[in-house]
Amino acid sequence: MDAGLKRELEAKVYAGERLTREDGIALYDSDDLTWLGRLAHHRRTELNGDRVMFNVNRHLNLTNVCSASCAYCSFQRKPGEKDAYTMRIDEAVRKAKEMEDEQLTELHIVNGLHPTLPWRYYPKVLRELKAALPNVKLKAFTATEVQWFEKISGLTADEILDELMDAGLESLTGGGAEIFDWEVRQHIVDHACHWEDWSRIHRLAHSKGMKTPSTMLYGHIEEPRHRVDHVLRLRELQDETGGFVVFIPLRYQHDFVDSADGKVRNRIQERTTMASPAESLKTFAVSRLLFDNVPHVKCFWVMHGLSVAQLSLNFGADDLDGSVVEYKITHDADAYGTPNTMHRDDLLHLIWDAGFRPVERNTRYEVVREYDAAPSLAQRRAEPQRVWA
Repeated sequence: MDAGLKRELEAKVYAGERLTREDGIALYDSDDLTWLGRLAHHRRTELNGDRVMFNVNRHLNLTNVCSASCAYCSFQRKPGEKDAYTMRIDEAVRKAKEMEDEQLTELHIVNGLHPTLPWRYYPKVLRELKAALPNVKLKAFTATEVQWFEKISGLTADEILDELMDAGLESLTGGGAEIFDWEVRQHIVDHACHWEDWSRIHRLAHSKGMKTPSTMLYGHIEEPRHRVDHVLRLRELQDETGGFVVFIPLRYQHDFVDSADGKVRNRIQERTTMASPAESLKTFAVSRLLFDNVPHVKCFWVMHGLSVAQLSLNFGADDLDGSVVEYKITHDADAYGTPNTMHRDDLLHLIWDAGFRPVERNTRYEVVREYDAAPSLAQRRAEPQRVWA
């Protein structure tokens, strides 16, 4: 990067000025990862100090049966495939209650677009889960699923969200975003929910008082300019509604040969290279600098690995998601080595080991409990430390 441009960008960041599209592309062009990290960490510290948020949650994927065949997706199955499944409502409740003793605060529910499952199944499962776990927040369904519910029910998104909220819905999830630019999207997505509908549904959710996450799937066939465009669309919507509480860059995963049926479902991996750790850290940093009106940036450790998750806390991220327990969507794709479950103590030590103060939160990013600051470097060197893979 030209030294003059570098000074100009740094001055804008330290002055708190909003960065432009051209600024974002220039930041991605920089190969000075340390410099990018310093700028992003400055902004992250201004917003959140030395705090790193997490929650105790459980992911539930009620069905992997899906009418869509998105080119990057290894999770979806068609009806009749050997390992296709759909949970009965009592089965979903039983799985959710397995973590009751760990003071679970959130259920995160995302599913395939099941071609024959009736609309009534979805509010019913929320009601049963809420009845079984009244103190647990329900974060459920992508905007893509809500649009699918419009199709199968004949109801409007407004009516659907009202019924789901009445059944206990606290927040939508952020999925279905992938990359919004059509130049890329037409090659990776096989469902009908694109920027216009995704933004319409989140705008509607925000108007009803929901605080929702936003996401971006990166590291496939997109270019940095597409990532910048994606973030700026979200930033503009946030200017309008103020309803996004967190931005989550999600790392695209390659497939592996599924031992159950021998199929590789990822149709773009032959022409893609998964993002390196350095590229992931750059994406966190640039996202934090561009998305100046969202309070939090999350590293979903399942998709990045625990070491990169710790490093991301110095590159703009201030949230590490939660305990997760069972994440089928990318664990059905990779053999990446991340665990299924991180318990509260695991997350506390992961954050302390990175030098930050853990803060347990709920779905709306309200503080549940603040923990002590990280021990000093001298204290940590005085005894053997756990090594995170």
